[in-house]
This record gives sequence, structure tokens and C-alpha cells, in this order.
Amino acid sequence: MKTKINIYIGLALLLIVSASCSDDFLEEKTNLGQYDDSFYENEERVDWYINKLYYNYFAGYTSPLSTVVGSFNSDQSKLTEEIGGMQDLINSGITLVEAADGSGYYGSQLGNKVKNEPYHRIRDCNTLLEEIDVKGASLDETYRSQAKGQMYYLRAIQYFDLMRTYGGVPIVTTVENATSTNPETQLPRASVTELVEQIVSDLDTAAGLLPATWGAENYGRFTKGAAMAQKARVLLTYASPLFNKNWDSSNDRWNSALQAGLAAESQLTSDGYGLYGTTAKDWQDMFLIDNTFCSEAITVQLLKAGTTGTINSSWEKDLRLVSQSGGGGLEAPKEMIDLFPMADGSKPTVSNGYNNFLFFLDRDPRFYRTFAFSGSKWGYDEDSESVTWAYRWLDANDVAYYSDDNQESSPAFVRKMSNTSASSTNYEESGTDIFEYRYAELLLNIAECYAATGDTPNTLSYLGKIRNRVGISSANNYGIGNLADKYAAINACLYERRVELAYEGKRFWDIQRWMLYNDSASNNNNTCAKLGVAPINGTQRTGNYLQYKDVVTDTDPLDGTRVGGVDPDDSDFATQLQTLAAFYDANFELVDLETPMDNINGDAAQIDWKQNYYISGLSEGVLIQNTWLEQTIGWKDAFDAEGTFDYQQ
Repeated sequence: MKTKINIYIGLALLLIVSASCSDDFLEEKTNLGQYDDSFYENEERVDWYINKLYYNYFAGYTSPLSTVVGSFNSDQSKLTEEIGGMQDLINSGITLVEAADGSGYYGSQLGNKVKNEPYHRIRDCNTLLEEIDVKGASLDETYRSQAKGQMYYLRAIQYFDLMRTYGGVPIVTTVENATSTNPETQLPRASVTELVEQIVSDLDTAAGLLPATWGAENYGRFTKGAAMAQKARVLLTYASPLFNKNWDSSNDRWNSALQAGLAAESQLTSDGYGLYGTTAKDWQDMFLIDNTFCSEAITVQLLKAGTTGTINSSWEKDLRLVSQSGGGGLEAPKEMIDLFPMADGSKPTVSNGYNNFLFFLDRDPRFYRTFAFSGSKWGYDEDSESVTWAYRWLDANDVAYYSDDNQESSPAFVRKMSNTSASSTNYEESGTDIFEYRYAELLLNIAECYAATGDTPNTLSYLGKIRNRVGISSANNYGIGNLADKYAAINACLYERRVELAYEGKRFWDIQRWMLYNDSASNNNNTCAKLGVAPINGTQRTGNYLQYKDVVTDTDPLDGTRVGGVDPDDSDFATQLQTLAAFYDANFELVDLETPMDNINGDAAQIDWKQNYYISGLSEGVLIQNTWLEQTIGWKDAFDAEGTFDYQQ
């Protein structure tokens, strides 16, 4: 009988198991994780090793905004239009070029202790790959194959995040002794092409070893289709302008990414995966399918509610307003409110009927499942009919008061992936799973590849699948209209990604790989001009108060007169919206924040991303410890010399 599992970890029903005091081989050791032959005596012990490695990779993955395996924080998401607030990498008053300013993700020198850092995680993968067929030869062959498949997958995604952070890095596929003096271990930075070849090779191998599906007890482990989909994601990144100087003149990389995407789509479809449901409500509800198969979820971080021996999420707590006993809400910048299409799929422009004051009228069905706003129904366990109100009013002395104590700097706030059955007593212990890679993203990857190769009919076909699922009419190509050329088609794909994948930790990587912060001719960066999009630099995330029009006392002027409870699931939803719009017109206005959402020392600030930030330099400590490594162009090395490593070669 297997030992009772008691801690959920990410991207699989893979858990740290209860172990007796004699099973100490998972403890940190000075021999860098080398275990004696008895470790491979049975599958249970090897499972513990695999589970521990999954844990090291994904234990921190507790918010859909978080990215980068091993660290998982929301730093990248804060650099996008999705969240306001100035950060160093977009602060005009800060310029980062020194090695001391480089990303610390690379990790420290391999020493005499196991650490949870990229190359230590890679080493753990390499250890099992080298030893299981030798020391574990008595284990079932299928079991060994599946164990190796998981290691190849894990090694691949670790190298992928190193690539997205640094470009080329040393490729290590064997277990090396910890030394800084052996020339054989002084590996140079591989080119991005060499690194992609390694990642693709690992994912191809993983796909050949992993099963199409696992039993319910192992739901969430990586599958054959997941490895193929991950390959498509990697090749899409490799084809994008950041790593591909010839993105606009050659279709070679785009075609490779396209074929990988189509192969993954075919495999996953045959394995029972696909877009979940046929309505916007289905789109909302799929995020709440918990610890069991969901056709949309290619890879999923399984979480479990509770505080004892579990990994859970504070996402529900972060989203909920004070009036709902939450953490205060996640305010949506105006730029996100104004982003979503109209109900017919057309862009939200004045000519298409968009009113940015009555922003909730006639919007894409996904809008009402992504955001809440004053007058919208947003229930929870203790109050299933709860209606959200977050406005303010001023008295004669300009003292501000806030409805229901909800002091919000935006008229709309994120509710995506929120659970209306969640209890306010334990929001911070949410067990809602996180879909790391959705089938919808794979379809969007394919659409983008078609767009980049000039195949606009297939681009529209795949974008149409995304919009059709949430109930947007097929008229005028689901509101997208005609695409004049491949640049318009790429633009349409990136737009759809912003809507469909909003607040799922994907936007930064799209901005990065397309270099959308700026155009810089001297750095072979003209993608904003090519695609017809405005650079993000020079913009800012904007907040507004929803404010009562008249001056009153400290008493809520609308107490007892509020209308609302608009609910997209109600048959009279359209009428509810019109009633709420009349209430807004009669009572509210939007006013600027006293302190802008993006500010430096209280003064309004605009985003200012520097060209060298797209790929980080190696940190000073890494360069000092590994003197043979080149620094990235655009960054200074440990001795203040200009970097020489070109990640586009």
C-alpha cells in the first residue's frame, strides 16, 4: 500500500508524502543528492523523488499572475497593462545596465549542498535520467519510461524559462561534480538556437515516453500532449522577433512552430482535450473544475484548500473587496476596462457604440466573467446574492467617504477565476486550481503562426473558435472583420490573447517576445510600427474613482436607493444593464485619483522600458564565480566592461 499522500503540489496530483524517519534520502545532503542503490528498490521511493522535484518546481505557483518556474512571482505581470503601480524595470528614473542589476534567477555556483535553483533542479533531473535504468533496472520498464518522460519535460521547461530570462545559457545534461576548477565543467553560454534544439529534443523525447492520459489518481502529471503543446510554445517564442531577426522575411521558424502546434492539437483532441463548453458561463465555470479532468487544462497546478500540509492560493482573498471580507480587490486599470470587445466582437470605439463611462454596456461576454463593478452581482458562500458597490462621495470639506468601506481606485475590479461558493472565512486558503496551459492558448498559438505566414483565412478560423465558444456571433468574422495583411492578422492574434488570457500570467511574455514596449531601429526592433500598435512606453495605467456627483455629508447618499444585481446568467441581463446605466447617469461621474495609479513619489509617471531589459544580463555574482561566461550585450560585466553575448545570433 502506498503511503498516504498529504501535500498537493503543482501541475500534477504529485505530493510530498508522509515518510518515516528512516526515509531520509529526500533530506538535503552534502553529496548533492546522490543516493545509494537502495533508493531504486521500489516505485514508491522513486515516486517520492519525482514528487519532490515537482514540488521544488511548482510549490510557489499559487497565483495565476505568477510566472517563472521555481520562483513564481507576479513581477512580470506588474510590467503590463493588467496591473498598475510603478516598478523598477519601467521606471524612467532608473536605468539598469550594471551586472549588479542583472536578474538573480540563474542561481548560485554549484556547491556542496542541494538548493532549489535552476541548475540544481536540472541536476536532479539529470540524476534520475542517468541512474534509473542502471540502478533501477528491476523496476517495470513502462514505469521507468514514464519517470524519464517527466524528467525530460521538467528539464525542458526549466531551460525554457532560463532562455526567456537570459537568452542562451550553458547546457548541462549530465551530473557534474561540484568544482570551479575543472575546465570540462566550464561550459560557455549556448546560443539560443542550440538551447532551443536541446529543449525541443527533450520535449520530443518526453512525448515519446509519456502516456496520453493518466489514471485519476495521477491526474495532472505531464502527458504526451502536454509535451507536444509545450514544444509549440517554445517554437513560437523562438520564431518571434525577440529571437528571430528574420521574423518578417522568412517563414521557416513560423512553419516549424505551426506544425508543432497542429500536431499538439491533433494529439490532444484525440486524447479528449478541447475547448471546454459552449457558453461564456462554461468559460467562467471551467476554472473551478477542481482536482479532476478538465478538457481545457493541458497543464494544471493542483491546489487544495486548508492550512495543514497543503499548498493553496490567496487569489480569492486578493480579489475580494473589503465588504466581502476580502483583501481589498485587484483594481483594473482603465486600459484593461477599455480593452475588451463589444458584444458583437468589434473593437470598443465610439463609432461602435462604446461609452467609457457606461463601460459595462454591450461588452464581450468574457468581460462580465473577468471583471466586477458597482451594481454587479458577485456572490460568495455566506451571501450568494451579494451585489458589489464601490463608489465614494465628498462632504462640504472635501473629505472622502467610501461605500461599504470599499476604497477602490478603479470602477472595475478583477473577478476572473473567483469562486462564488467560496467562504469568506477562508478565502486565503483557496484550493482553486490554476490552468498553466489552456487549450485556448494552443489555438491562439496556431492562429499566430498562420498569421505570421500570411494565411489570414486560417487565422480567422482559429480566432473564430475562441470567440464562438463564448457566444459571439459569427457575423463579420466574429466581429474581427477583414484582415488586410499578415501584420493586421498578427495584431488581431495579440489582441485576442490579451482578452482571452487576461490575468493568467501570459501578457508579459507576449510583450517581451514581440518587443512591444518600444521601437528601436538600431536594435533591429520595429515591430510596433510593423504591426500598427502603439508602443507601451510613454503610456501609463490609469485609475479613476466612481464618485457621487453632489456634495453631501458623511452619510451614504445612495443608501436604500441602489439598483443593481446585474447578473449575466439572468434572462433579463440586458434590461438589468440598462437600468444600471440609468442609475450611473443619474448619480455618478468618473474622477481622477489624487495619487495616480502609476506614480513616482506621488507624481504621475509613464512607462519607460529600456531596450536592454528584454533579455536580462547575468548577475555580478554569477560572472565572478564563472569567469568564462560572457555578459549579454547591453549590460556591463563584473568588471564594468560592455557585454559581448548576442542572444539573437
